[in-house]
Amino acid sequence: MNPQRLTPYANFRFQIVFGTTVVAGVTKVGGLTRSTQVIKHREGADPQTVHLAPGQTEYGPLTFERGVSYDMAFAQWANKTFDYQNSTGTAPTAQNTSLLDFRQTVTINIYNEAGQKVLAYLAYNCWVSEFRAMSELDGLGNALVIESMTVQNEGWQRDWTVTEQKEPSFTLPSSGG
Repeated sequence: MNPQRLTPYANFRFQIVFGTTVVAGVTKVGGLTRSTQVIKHREGADPQTVHLAPGQTEYGPLTFERGVSYDMAFAQWANKTFDYQNSTGTAPTAQNTSLLDFRQTVTINIYNEAGQKVLAYLAYNCWVSEFRAMSELDGLGNALVIESMTVQNEGWQRDWTVTEQKEPSFTLPSSGG
């Protein structure tokens, strides 16, 4: 551990990777939740006490938001789950799901103020369940057009290979000459 680090990491230094592709412009990430169902049971000889045991674990969806740009990463991945253009044909080759590669591993990298990667999480077997190509348009508004997606996953874990970095120190102005 870094004994000089007293402040928790800021939530605005992060990077999202779909498979091996770094996704540009992601401004908001939500998710990384899991819940385990509770199984209640009691023994016939002990009617006053209910025992609790863990049941199935479910992982909540991830959500990503970013301003609309020419980067097609969101739309291309969303189209692997359902592609309207290819679903309307009647030919045997018409399909609306890419079963080969619609699932991906999503990596969430978190950086400290010095730009060093300090945390990473891996979400497995992710696929897009909801895609919003643009937010509401408002001629009187003062906001960006936002696209968003909801991604289902079958589990996530912290990447323990990412270790805490020694934070750099420097003096300004430099004494070099």
